[in-house]
Amino acid sequence: MKRRDFCLTAGATAMLPMLGSPALAKLNADGIHTQDWFMESFMDLREDHGEVAAQKKHFAIFFEQKGCPYCAAMHEKNLSVPKISNFIQEKFGVLQVNIFGSREVTDFDGKTMEERQLARRWGVMFTPTIVFIKPNLDGLDGLNGKQLQIARMPGYFKRFHFITFFEYIAGDHYETIDFQRFLQAKADKMREEGKEVDIWG
Repeated sequence: MKRRDFCLTAGATAMLPMLGSPALAKLNADGIHTQDWFMESFMDLREDHGEVAAQKKHFAIFFEQKGCPYCAAMHEKNLSVPKISNFIQEKFGVLQVNIFGSREVTDFDGKTMEERQLARRWGVMFTPTIVFIKPNLDGLDGLNGKQLQIARMPGYFKRFHFITFFEYIAGDHYETIDFQRFLQAKADKMREEGKEVDIWG
């Protein structure tokens, strides 16, 4: 796998090549690319998790920022593909967080802070970063989101790797196998079946 690309800071993105056209994606009030099917939230993460869990879905938190070309690419190259977006909508509840935002967020342990403080608390240093939270929080009171994550997608992933990571989480495969082995097994099976594997698409 090639080195994943990501945005370090809002200022640094000006030096990076634009990977997608912003005309294809909706912008929210913060100027961040977004999707109509992302969760509407009062930013209480345990409450949001409960809503998602009641639907028997996994909870994913997308950390993004304004002006990030790799966030734009994720929306315009990956989430614009119906097969990908439909799978995520079916299996996940998705909440978007601005890595430099000032909205008030209540972490899973009840502590309240701004989005940018939450990002620092969870060690989110670049965008896009997607954090996946444990599906069952019974008996896990007092832990924050970083302590409750089961996996993290760091940076921009090409389509094949992107959808495969969501399949990896949705099927609870993280409990028995690491992602690289899961990814390789999927690619090998597709090749055996005579299907094209476009790992760079």
